Amino acid sequence: MAEKLVEELEADEKVRKRLAKLLLPEVVSEPDARLAIINAVLRDVATKEDIAKVMEEIEKVKVTTGEEFAMLRKEMYTYITELRERVSKLEGAFTQLVDRIGDLDKRIDALDKRIDALDKRIDSLDKRIDYVTKVSWALTLSVLATLVAQIIMRVFIP
Repeated sequence: MAEKLVEELEADEKVRKRLAKLLLPEVVSEPDARLAIINAVLRDVATKEDIAKVMEEIEKVKVTTGEEFAMLRKEMYTYITELRERVSKLEGAFTQLVDRIGDLDKRIDALDKRIDALDKRIDSLDKRIDYVTKVSWALTLSVLATLVAQIIMRVFIP
């Protein structure tokens, strides 16, 4: 019968709670039962020593975390400083490149002007060569005409 009662209490939560409510006033009024309950609860209750130990552990974690944070902060500062130096060097190299490109642009402009001047001179020379060619043809033709005239005069007028 006790076995059956235990099985029913295990199976039905409602009945189990109802029984606990019925027994609680009796248990609390009984000194030995109350002492047993207090001792059982005290095992789960933190003492001042427990709290002090936890606080010590928290302080250790704070110190360790603080030291780690300081170390990380120092590493980050070093890293940022190195990055700033690298960026500064890159800015310097970029400025030099911009200056060199500017100089190259100026030189290219100067070359363009010289090429334009040479083109004008070549055009002028082409015109002069054309003129010389025309004059040469005219002179050649006049020499030929003179020769032809001389030949005709000697052949037809003896």
